[in-house]
Amino acid sequence: MKFLKSLSLLLLTSLFLISCGNSDDDFASQQAIDPCLDLGALDLKITIQDEFVSLPAKVSVFFKVNDKDGNPVAGLTPSDFKIYEKGRNDNCFNTISSSESNARISPNEQIFKQHTILVLDLSGSVLNQSLFELKAATSSFIRNVMPDTPVASNQMAIYWFDGEDKLHQLQELTGDQSVLLAAVNSIDENISQDSSTDLYGAVLKSTAVAEDLLNETAQQEIISAASVVIFTDGTDQAGRYNRDAALKSVNEASDNISFFSIGLGSEIDEAVLANIGKTSSVFAENKEELEATFNEISDAVGGQARSFYLFEYCSPKRDGSGVNQLVIQAFDGSRTGAVQTSFSAEGFTSGCE
Repeated sequence: MKFLKSLSLLLLTSLFLISCGNSDDDFASQQAIDPCLDLGALDLKITIQDEFVSLPAKVSVFFKVNDKDGNPVAGLTPSDFKIYEKGRNDNCFNTISSSESNARISPNEQIFKQHTILVLDLSGSVLNQSLFELKAATSSFIRNVMPDTPVASNQMAIYWFDGEDKLHQLQELTGDQSVLLAAVNSIDENISQDSSTDLYGAVLKSTAVAEDLLNETAQQEIISAASVVIFTDGTDQAGRYNRDAALKSVNEASDNISFFSIGLGSEIDEAVLANIGKTSSVFAENKEELEATFNEISDAVGGQARSFYLFEYCSPKRDGSGVNQLVIQAFDGSRTGAVQTSFSAEGFTSGCE
């Protein structure tokens, strides 16, 4: 099943529990929350990314938490979750005892890859008017998003565009902050030979890059997500690609791709950039505000990666109990959200640790 092989290898070197045996992805689809729990109004959205069982009795669920507006809810701890289980003889759900079930909720780093695709407008206006500020802002963004010590789960690539029908690669995917900073430092005013702006082409091509990365990691049986961050100081001038086609590529992209846009100056079309940056978009009125604007987006990008969680526990259900129900409830201050799913206990026995 999806990412299971990589998960079992990665868990050997993590703080997570080691899997208890062979896996099974015989889960039912998500359902509405059973009204017997009476959870009230839900302000958070929990989306299950993957789920499976491992003999002798382990249940694992990998999920993402967002608010109603789609913003990531990052940095939740185990105390921010409540887990319920319901079997065939239960009138309603029972709260899972973490001490009896070895239950734990962990951050995502060991079973998940986050790709950041940073796309910079290096058209003539940027190179002539705000290159110094852009390099400083981009460097600050890299330092905020990428850890000082490289980790395999967090990587970034840098691309740039001008008026050519090409998305230029400045730096291939790497987790090394210093390599990314060196690549940005290498940009000079002579990098581009076409002063026009092919913004819609850059949107289409960077979306395709992100989709390819997700497909590649899926083939490796690893769950991944991508953040596409596009900076520009103007509107599309090249006219090679249709605006609606570019926006369609964003709207129809994988749910695991987040889109951010950063606009600079008075010549941008804020409405268009807001649609391109459907996850979040910010605007700087002048180049002196650029670094603060990039930093604002870096917080959102970092939050995306930290809004994925892994829940695992040893179920007390045993072979013959059939299909059992599971509810995960998350709390973020006064806000709460929940998701319900189910699992088969076929083959479950004692011995799960």
